[in-house]
Amino acid sequence: MYPKLRLVSHTLCPYVQRAVITLLEKEIPHERTYIDLANKPNWFIQMSPLGKVPLLIIEEEEVLFESMVICEYLEETTSPKLHPQDPLKKAQHRAWIEFGSNLLNTISGFYNAPDQKSFEQKRIDLIGKFSWLENNLSNFTYFAGEEFSMVDAIYGSIFRYFDVFEAIADFHFFTDTPKVKAWRQNLKVRPSTQAAVTPEYPKLLRDFIKQRNSYLSTLIQD
Repeated sequence: MYPKLRLVSHTLCPYVQRAVITLLEKEIPHERTYIDLANKPNWFIQMSPLGKVPLLIIEEEEVLFESMVICEYLEETTSPKLHPQDPLKKAQHRAWIEFGSNLLNTISGFYNAPDQKSFEQKRIDLIGKFSWLENNLSNFTYFAGEEFSMVDAIYGSIFRYFDVFEAIADFHFFTDTPKVKAWRQNLKVRPSTQAAVTPEYPKLLRDFIKQRNSYLSTLIQD
């Protein structure tokens, strides 16, 4: 029997999505509670020491915060395992997960860049990061083979941004990275990746970007 789990979420948060994908891949029953981070409810403020989502509430008593802490807890307590068993390979996977978190910071810099010069620099930075990934991928369906791993859960939530970006304009992110492009497509059609967000996600993200008063927001055509 699984404990009662409730994941406190936000509709756009990629860190929430990695936890949801992990829950779905492991077929763990759970509830999702969505909150407005601009108007945080008091109960959330009292539960979250960092004021961030996700939170995993276990049996309405214990609380875990930080997305990878939540994912690692689920990995340690349930099957199927999403990490390789070999200690070195597991450490390498965790390193690429950290690379993914750094990639999210660059993505934030991209859509928040205030002018064309800084925007272009972030675009180049993203292309450079995808080149690193390209050089460390093989021609597998997923990151390390034909089996879905925790690394895939993390990057499924990262690549989702680019569906919305590419609907605005072609920024040539994946022109020279065919393996990354194929991996991205394989993750896009994975049921857990699709179900990690609500159907309104693309519109919500587009609206969010429009409100940033950034260079990217000026490129959005109504």
